[in-house]
Amino acid sequence: MASHIRLTAPVYKPDGGLLDAAPWKTLGLDRDATPLMPWNDNANPGPWGSPPSGDDNGRTPPPKGPRGGGGGGGGPRGPRRPGGPGGPDLGPAFEQLQNKLRDMFGGPGGIRPGAVVAIVGAAAGLWALSGLYIVQPNEAAVVTTFGAYSRSETPGLRYHLPIPIERVEKVPVTTLNRIDIGGAGEADVPQESLMLTGDGQIIDLDFSVTWRVSNAPQFVFTIRDPEASVKAVAESAMREIAGRTPLEAIQTRGRGQVQVQVRDLMQRTLDAWGAGVRVDEVQIRSAGPPPEVLAAYRDVQSAAQDQNSAINEANTYRNRVINEAKGDAARITQSAQGYREQSVREATGDAARFNSIYNEYRRAPGATRDRLYIETMQRVLAKSNKVIIDGKGASAPIILPPDVFRPRAGAAAAPAPQPTAPAARSAAQ
Repeated sequence: MASHIRLTAPVYKPDGGLLDAAPWKTLGLDRDATPLMPWNDNANPGPWGSPPSGDDNGRTPPPKGPRGGGGGGGGPRGPRRPGGPGGPDLGPAFEQLQNKLRDMFGGPGGIRPGAVVAIVGAAAGLWALSGLYIVQPNEAAVVTTFGAYSRSETPGLRYHLPIPIERVEKVPVTTLNRIDIGGAGEADVPQESLMLTGDGQIIDLDFSVTWRVSNAPQFVFTIRDPEASVKAVAESAMREIAGRTPLEAIQTRGRGQVQVQVRDLMQRTLDAWGAGVRVDEVQIRSAGPPPEVLAAYRDVQSAAQDQNSAINEANTYRNRVINEAKGDAARITQSAQGYREQSVREATGDAARFNSIYNEYRRAPGATRDRLYIETMQRVLAKSNKVIIDGKGASAPIILPPDVFRPRAGAAAAPAPQPTAPAARSAAQ
């Protein structure tokens, strides 16, 4: 006896309505009897249409033998399901999903309240989770409530009330920003680089500004275009400082001072605006005359260098002559001072010696006169080549050797000292 099954699931019409409150009657089934259609009878396709030929996986069954009665000449085969031999069969999964959705929304009778609550809850959960955000280590987050500033957040995982209640804007506070003014590389912008110096010269000046964000809320709410604002302030500050500085100072020794002054002036201006920007450095990349007057400027520079060379040579000659004159004057002055000191000391010594001789003369006049006479004659006759003989008591001629009249080297080499004025005066007396 063939096996039969009983259908228990409701059957719907193509327009979505139920076929009958008792679907087994519609399909030719008896409520208390077994189905009229056996489960393995595929002759009647039923309301779902003819089943495709082949097994459930889309594979064509092998031909049956003599006992199967199928032979090899069956009817036309149905279309193959996607996936090929051995591929997944997604048909049942889609059918189950459709059934669940149909059950959830209540079928054609209306949407169930539980489904509405689930949808609203899921949407609310997604809306609440949209407030999660991450602040990177180099950023600061500015949170606004209905457009007004609310708070600032530090790096990490943070949360704000979902849009449109609160919004967040992230600002890179540690990133160094650079702006080139006057052109970058070979591209020159004369409208930005041409300036007037303090001595009335025209200079083509290119420089760069390095800045960063110091106050995130002020940076977000005060200035609309930060880069354009910083560039405008930098150009204005450089023109003001260049207008007070000579051209030569900007090109040579005063470049560093100009950079510091421009940076300070920019910082004061931005702080007055409340821009929340800190200027780290101002660097002059090039400073020179415009290309149109470069040749004339070089001629002026050559003339200035020649002038400086002539001035330096004149200063060198002047310094040499003045130093020589000062040296001669110092030498003459020192010689006069030395002669004066010598004369004063000699006079002082002669006076002291005269006083001492006078005191001795007062004690022994005769002996003093003889001593002065002998010393005077010794000094006088020391340079002469004569022999003086006392004739008293001489009875026979005196014969002297020839060597006596020869010049004496010792006397010529070491002359006797000159008598001093007091001694000469004493001898004269």
